[in-house]
Amino acid sequence: MEAVSTPTLTSVVLFIPLVSMFIILLLREDTQREYIKWGALIGSLLTFAASILLWLSYDPAQPGLQMAQRSTWIALSATDATYNISYYVGVDGLSLLLVILTTFIMPLAILSSFRSHVLVERGREKLYYAFMLLLEWAMIGVFVAQDLFLFYIFWEVTLVPMYFLIGIWGAEERIYAAVKFFLYTMAGSILMLLAILFVGTQAQSFALPDIIAKVQANPDLFPFGGLFSTQSFLFLGFLIAFAIKVPVWPLHSWLPDAHVQAPTAGSVILAGVLLKMGTYGIVRFCLPLFPQASIEWAPIISVLAIVGIIYGAWVSYAQTDVKKLVAYSSVSHLGFVVLGIFALNSQGIQGGILQMVNHGISTGGLFLLVGMLYERRHTKAMSAYGGIWKVMPVFGGLSLVIALSSMGLPGLNGFVGEFTILLGTFGSPYLGFFFALFATLGVILAAVYILYMFQKVFMGEVDKEENKNLPPLHWQELAVLIPIVIVIFWIGLQPGTFFGSMDASVNQLVTQVTSAAPSVVLR
Repeated sequence: MEAVSTPTLTSVVLFIPLVSMFIILLLREDTQREYIKWGALIGSLLTFAASILLWLSYDPAQPGLQMAQRSTWIALSATDATYNISYYVGVDGLSLLLVILTTFIMPLAILSSFRSHVLVERGREKLYYAFMLLLEWAMIGVFVAQDLFLFYIFWEVTLVPMYFLIGIWGAEERIYAAVKFFLYTMAGSILMLLAILFVGTQAQSFALPDIIAKVQANPDLFPFGGLFSTQSFLFLGFLIAFAIKVPVWPLHSWLPDAHVQAPTAGSVILAGVLLKMGTYGIVRFCLPLFPQASIEWAPIISVLAIVGIIYGAWVSYAQTDVKKLVAYSSVSHLGFVVLGIFALNSQGIQGGILQMVNHGISTGGLFLLVGMLYERRHTKAMSAYGGIWKVMPVFGGLSLVIALSSMGLPGLNGFVGEFTILLGTFGSPYLGFFFALFATLGVILAAVYILYMFQKVFMGEVDKEENKNLPPLHWQELAVLIPIVIVIFWIGLQPGTFFGSMDASVNQLVTQVTSAAPSVVLR
């Protein structure tokens, strides 16, 4: 489908959060506090409704961009060329589910904030909800942007609200965690900016579809000659920025601090969506723009992914802080996503994209559970709990489903993604049996640390006086958890609904990579 200059449904989904943010900024915090928080929730729900309409309007049989809008934003003229920077947005099978994930997670994160004691103690609620909506706008922008410069702007904007969410409403060491998060991500972003400038000037366009078309017509547009060629350096410029965001081991050290210090909603968004910007960037930019380098570097990056899978799981088991355990589990789970992507076949990439969604649902759900316990006991130490299921049976039942989904139990969402990734890894000509074998250790270790955490917190006797009279779930907390459980079962039992949305686009991507890189020797 050709891009058009008239507004499309994609732009509507993108700008509802921004409009909602400006509306709540006009309200008075002292007298209209309820209007502010409910206005933020309604704005996020409207965005989710519009994204569902976007999904229903999407034709899964067409691999290209749909509901796209393109108009010139900045025209740069040089003596020998013109470089147009465009407002260019659209969705395809690579981005659609991540847009849905973003708009699904945000209302839950906002609603979970209604009962936050941190907001009551520190105030500035209007600023808090404005940052949440600004963050949603920027995250959606990352997933729909089809111009490299526009993508970079959205990518950088996400840093600002998350920095303040951690720095203002975080825990005791929030400033340290916020600064570390900002500096790590900014360092990688500078490398990506340099790569974007080189790619845009060489291709004489910053529009991603235009550049991909030129790469297909001229595979030597970005010369490839091994691990240390021009194409490899450009590939690494993008990859390092994305690997920090994922994060891929050993670039992960900022993540546990950010998760532990962030408020509950911040941790949910960070795990649910922000980390997926890195894995999405690899699929969207690294593979189609630099196909030869992607193939050449695939085994090396996959080794790092497997180290992250095993390391993250091992360190998770050693934690005594339940929130830090969930944080390190992200390093392990997202290692599976990276492994699936660099299998460079349809099964692996589809499994990787679905696992992005699964991780957002399951790990976001785990952070919500930890937050609800923290609101009642004001501690994240696992030793402070025990027997919680007896005191809060509904909470215990919902927690079990979310924990088992993160563990990858058959019938739930996590199993589908991990199985598809392992299938793709096993059948990949660039990876193969041993990569799949070592990755499987991560599945086993996930069962160990998840069951260990669940036993310590929920099982056994209620031997601490503070836990004997914990209040049951409030209706707002149920409204947050029940949709997550529904989606967990939906993906686990009907994964075809989600695979069907990405099948054509992923097949097209795999064809682009494999056909443009015939000179690379298969392993």
